[in-house]
Amino acid sequence: MTEIRIRLPDGKTLAIPKGATVLSVAERIGPRLARDALAGRIDGRLVDLREPLEEDVALEIVTARDPSAGEIVRHSAEHVMADAVKRLFPTAQIDVGRSDHSQKFQYDFRVERPFTPEDLERIEKEMGTIVAENAAFSREEMTREEAKALFRSRDEDLKLSRLQDIPEDEAITVFRHGDFADLCRGPHVQRAEQIGAWKLLEVAGSYWRGDESNPMLQRIYGTAFPTRRELEAHLERLEEARRRDHRRVGVALELFYVDPISPGSPFYLPKGVVLYNGLVDFMRSLYPRYGYQEVITPQIFRTEIFKTSGHYELFRDDMFLMEGDEGEEIALKPMNCPGHCQIFSSRKHSYRELPVRYAEFSRLHRNERSGTLTGLSRVRSMAQDDAHIFCEPEQMPAELDAFFAMTAEVYAALGLEGVAVAVSTRAERYAGDPADWDVAERTLVEAVERAGYACAIKPGEAAFYAPKVEFDFRDVLDRPWTLATLQIDVAMPTRFGLRYVGRDGGIHRPAMLHRAILGSLERFIALYIEQTGGDFPLWLAPLQVRVLPIAERHLGYARRVEATLARAGIRADVDLRNEKLGYKVREAEIQKVPIMLVVGDQEQTNGTVTPRHRLGSQPATEALPVDALVAQLVRDIADRRNTRRS
Repeated sequence: MTEIRIRLPDGKTLAIPKGATVLSVAERIGPRLARDALAGRIDGRLVDLREPLEEDVALEIVTARDPSAGEIVRHSAEHVMADAVKRLFPTAQIDVGRSDHSQKFQYDFRVERPFTPEDLERIEKEMGTIVAENAAFSREEMTREEAKALFRSRDEDLKLSRLQDIPEDEAITVFRHGDFADLCRGPHVQRAEQIGAWKLLEVAGSYWRGDESNPMLQRIYGTAFPTRRELEAHLERLEEARRRDHRRVGVALELFYVDPISPGSPFYLPKGVVLYNGLVDFMRSLYPRYGYQEVITPQIFRTEIFKTSGHYELFRDDMFLMEGDEGEEIALKPMNCPGHCQIFSSRKHSYRELPVRYAEFSRLHRNERSGTLTGLSRVRSMAQDDAHIFCEPEQMPAELDAFFAMTAEVYAALGLEGVAVAVSTRAERYAGDPADWDVAERTLVEAVERAGYACAIKPGEAAFYAPKVEFDFRDVLDRPWTLATLQIDVAMPTRFGLRYVGRDGGIHRPAMLHRAILGSLERFIALYIEQTGGDFPLWLAPLQVRVLPIAERHLGYARRVEATLARAGIRADVDLRNEKLGYKVREAEIQKVPIMLVVGDQEQTNGTVTPRHRLGSQPATEALPVDALVAQLVRDIADRRNTRRS
């Protein structure tokens, strides 16, 4: 009997028979661990307890205390939910579940009629019955013919179609609990009772295989956790997310709205334009110090440029393509990098000019599927704080360091903290020389560590042309977002034939960096609205000051104060309504105005104002001369002091 060795987290090793399961290892360690085990982890990858071990590995046993426990519980609850639907709606056809179980689970069903809220209540209750039965989950490898026979016997036509998607050389695994069975890779819990608490969230329509020409299916979303306490905490976060939803806040604060007349392209209202331009102006204010030159490239290109860059082959379906007047194929610009390569190649360059740093904010267009469009976070029309740097290879470390410094400055002004930094490495499909990829990946890791960050690795997640640094930010609801990115391009300089005259008089290929700090402005604004709840820093707030006259006799003085503020470049207005002061204060707070200036008889007589800071973000102050307050506000705005309190 062949043995393999299993290395445990405490450094100990176990010799076990080849083909033994993860669960058998847990049993060897101890009965309590075996009882509590949910899954295993090998080299960071979650594996099912029933999966056979075929070689020497380092293994962790995952229990409910592990941060990944929720993923396994949700994946298992997904199967229980599908089982409940089949019990209540026997003719329902089951399609597929969700691949990402970090927050929720889902299944798509073909049913005779749409699900109702009452149906969800019944399904959720039936899940309780199934969990109480406490059936064991099992994993079974099948031949393709065995799997066909299984799902044909169950009249699961959608499953038979999905079975055809599995490559011939890939193992086919089926997970069962009770009478339920489905194609799945796992992992799943040992027993149904390990699904501690669950909640069905909503039902929505979805096209089969994501194709709008196919029939509409019914998708049920839900979530689950090992304990009731974790579920309740999550539901509270979801409620907070609804309150902060950028689509709701954006409309309430009159920043933007979306309309079916232009799917995926938001309408920015005047206050939203102030916010948008404030971010753009902030980035532009840094360009002279960091050596960027702003350019504008065309909106429409012949598709040859995207064939040269490599984007056409991989992203053609995401591009807006059309036919020109001479039958040529043209496209709306989906990204800036090919245009910046075109500018660099338009004339000769010497090493004395390098680095060359091109920045651009022009509109980009990507043909996102209509079902994925969501407010500002997923759009078809967007802009990026995009830049591309062309430099000598030996100049790269300094350019990378400057990127980290610039990013830190921007995030400090915006009050963004707690980012985690990772490097994405090459995927199976990539352009360029593997040796160049190795050097680029190592260079990025060294730059991350030089900047003082712990560097995580995201294997296989790089773009086809470049490894990438990603600044991952978790918002107040603990949701992950990728903001700043930095890439070393190992393909486009060669594809575009970019050249410069080097120090030795010879012709050399420049290094090329892609960088963005905010990323998509639309997506960043969505994040920032939800992160702040609309409480923007004073320097960025669409309306910075509201003047609140106590009575009508103070209106004239209030208007003079407003005019003084406006002359100083401060965005201000006057609440002209004949309402009580308390009402006006509450209205200004609802509109997230950072500073309110109360003016009454005393202020009018003395030429002063009494500032009130929204929600007590700063201590209340006594009456101040108008000129003194204006000077203070001008300084705070110019310094971009982040005085917001979350």
